[in-house]
Amino acid sequence: MSQVLITGATGLVGSHLLRMLIQDKRVNYIAAPTRRPLGDIAGVFNPHDPQLTDALAMVEDPIDIAFCCLGTTRREAGSKEAFIHADYTLVIDTALTAKKRGAKHFLVVSSMGASPSSPFFYNKVKGKMEEALIAQKWEWLTIVRPSMLLGEREKHRFSESVFAPLFSLLPGNWKSIDGRDVARAMLIEGLTPSIQGINIIPSAKLREISKSEA
Repeated sequence: MSQVLITGATGLVGSHLLRMLIQDKRVNYIAAPTRRPLGDIAGVFNPHDPQLTDALAMVEDPIDIAFCCLGTTRREAGSKEAFIHADYTLVIDTALTAKKRGAKHFLVVSSMGASPSSPFFYNKVKGKMEEALIAQKWEWLTIVRPSMLLGEREKHRFSESVFAPLFSLLPGNWKSIDGRDVARAMLIEGLTPSIQGINIIPSAKLREISKSEA
């Protein structure tokens, strides 16, 4: 039985993953810190605070596996600084909390093209986030790099509505992927990891893992 921490549970991938975790009999405890309350969900410890770091600090039970599904865009965040806080600082805060509570496996949603040397701001921040997590020397570190995500979000993303039809026609890792498939692949890798150490999973492989147990 596993004790799980998840951040980003109100987002596209995270909301799917939370539902899957609740239904999985291999999971006996779920901590889901959020900025705003999830509502009354049986079996989920949901500390919440507008400052997610404060909600993370309320997690005191032991953790085996941590999932981080945090992610926004510069446009949604409102500034470069706010984007870095959401997609870098809070991700690292999640990892540090998980380590403090004994977690051995950390899984995080990154992005295709993530690289600390990327000329693109979004990909550069994602790459630096990955770099920082690798430096923490996790026993298991799973980094998933989906292409353009499909699915219903609370907040509409203009770029996704414009480019989603194009990305659905592209091959391999460029092909868009449903948020549910990313969540399912993370669940599978989280509970039955395929590789010890660092495992970076591109979008096409995520789709393949998800379909293997669909």
